[in-house]
Amino acid sequence: MNEMQKLAREGLRTDHPEFRPGDTVRVHVRIPEGDKERIQVFEGVVISRKRGGLASSFTVRKVSYGVGVERVFPTHAPVIAKVEVKSRGSVRRSRLYYLRELRGKAARIRDRFETERGEGS
Repeated sequence: MNEMQKLAREGLRTDHPEFRPGDTVRVHVRIPEGDKERIQVFEGVVISRKRGGLASSFTVRKVSYGVGVERVFPTHAPVIAKVEVKSRGSVRRSRLYYLRELRGKAARIRDRFETERGEGS
């Protein structure tokens, strides 16, 4: 293992829970304001994950006041204070870009555990 790989491995964060596209997550982001910092929560559906070691990232989409908002978060960035998984979604794709065109109830994602038990149809 060369020096670059060793440095990259030290920068990887392991405190995030496991999540996949389709899951609803709450991302707690540190926002600096002057000499203080505050935590801002961004809650939405994970529509994609880019895996690539230190350069990995994930995209979260939410609808705020009728306008779709997407935000890309670097997975290992220190600005992310915490990631919480609110619910696990059952999807068949790794990229959920089709949600951008859907509105209202059509944009819902079925819960993964209801699907596994056979309760959802």
